[in-house]
Amino acid sequence: METIILAVVIAVVVLGALGGLVVGSRRHRPLPPPPPSPPDITAPPAEPHVGEEAETPREETRRTIEEVDLPDASSPVVVEEPPVVEEVTAPAIEVPEPTAGRLVRLRARLSRSQNALGKGLLTLLSREHLDEETWEEIEDTLLTADVGVQPTQELVERLRERVRVLGTRTPAELRTLLREELLTLVGTDVDRTVRTEPDGRKPGIVMVVGVNGTGKTTTTGKLARVLVADGRTVVLGAADTFRAAAADQLQTWGERVGAHTVRGPEAGDPASVAFDAVKEGKEMGVDVVLIDTAGRLHTKTGLMDELGKVKRVVEKHAPLDEVLLVLDATTGQNGLVQARVFAEVVDISGIVLTKLDGTAKGGIVIAVQRELGVPVKLIGLGEGADDLAPFEPEAFVDALIGD
Repeated sequence: METIILAVVIAVVVLGALGGLVVGSRRHRPLPPPPPSPPDITAPPAEPHVGEEAETPREETRRTIEEVDLPDASSPVVVEEPPVVEEVTAPAIEVPEPTAGRLVRLRARLSRSQNALGKGLLTLLSREHLDEETWEEIEDTLLTADVGVQPTQELVERLRERVRVLGTRTPAELRTLLREELLTLVGTDVDRTVRTEPDGRKPGIVMVVGVNGTGKTTTTGKLARVLVADGRTVVLGAADTFRAAAADQLQTWGERVGAHTVRGPEAGDPASVAFDAVKEGKEMGVDVVLIDTAGRLHTKTGLMDELGKVKRVVEKHAPLDEVLLVLDATTGQNGLVQARVFAEVVDISGIVLTKLDGTAKGGIVIAVQRELGVPVKLIGLGEGADDLAPFEPEAFVDALIGD
């Protein structure tokens, strides 16, 4: 009996414990979320009705024409004008000064800086007694004027002989004697024409070479003016691609006289520009193509080789008619060193002496011709656009010895 009572008590305890667990779990279980509220649906705007379904128009306040403020007729109406676009006009083409007798016209400028040589020689030769000391002074005067050693010795020997034969010497006789001997040194029987008219073909091709700073690009532009003044048509080739302003400078010179300029990208291939310039010159039928090459340091072998390449590429079109070497007359004997190196790379056919109106000595004309065996064909006598003149030996010597 006791056993049965114990079993019943245990069963009641177990049931109570299970019931507590169930109630506890229900208390800790989260409630389900509330149901979502229905979204607000906005009705689309009603479409306008027509016909019988049309709404009765609402009454609105309306104003008569008298009540509307109109603009005052007395006040001017401002109308904005469209902006005026300025037309870009081409630069005016200049008419260069004729080249005939240009050096004669520039003789006064040349004589102011050059006749120290002639006056010095005439003063020495006018001495009553020409002893050895006087002849040494004459020789020193010639060497100081950059005449060169060999030409100086030849001139002194001839002067000695002629003065000895002449005997009594008047100033007029001395001047004539000195003029004749200087003309012999300068050379009067040399062809100094810039060859721009080849037989049977167009255009004539001229390449201008030289060291930077000698006035090479400026000389090319001035030479274009000389040719245009003589009635020739010109194309310029800006093959100096290594100096940033060279192509712009040459194009400006060309525009002033109506000459077309062919140019390429900065630091581009000079030979390519030169090739294109000759090609366009042939297509346009011009008389002359002038090619301005990059300034070369005569000590840089690679750059000098490139100059030879430009020459070879141009000659695929036609042979070069003229290769002009531009030298700064103020550099004296250093210019002769440059001339020798250039002559080894390209066949120099003529020399342009620039800055001959400054501190240059006139004897450099004689020295450079003797050194290269080619004539001076053009000389620069100033910064003006028409200060490049064909070289005329008689006018030059007359400027050296003065009136």
